Amino acid sequence: MTPMTFIGIHLYQFVVVALSATMMVQGIYKYVTRQAGQSLLKVAVRLIVWGGMAAVALFPTLTNSLAKIIGLEGNINAVILTGFLLVFLMIFKILSVVERIEQDISYLTREEAMSHLNKRKDRRRRNS
Repeated sequence: MTPMTFIGIHLYQFVVVALSATMMVQGIYKYVTRQAGQSLLKVAVRLIVWGGMAAVALFPTLTNSLAKIIGLEGNINAVILTGFLLVFLMIFKILSVVERIEQDISYLTREEAMSHLNKRKDRRRRNS
């Protein structure tokens, strides 16, 4: 047993699984409590991505089996983990931008409605 393993599990596996579990629980909590505009799509993506990261960390041979099915040979774990991280970051960046745009549209719509309402009130005051 090497210093970086405990019962056959490496330190990076503990770290990735703990981080994955934290991110998944945080996403579910935010969705249940309706915090930060957490949508069902965002929770689903978070669960898939972080669940995949945990699965790859716990079962590294899973990626080798997947590589053989796809037709790639060799150790592909690092490529898949890096790909997961990059895709995760890109998806959440895109979702954040879309949510910000939706909030901006809502704000502008409310401002326009208030402006229109104030103009109507001013016209009624002038006519009476």
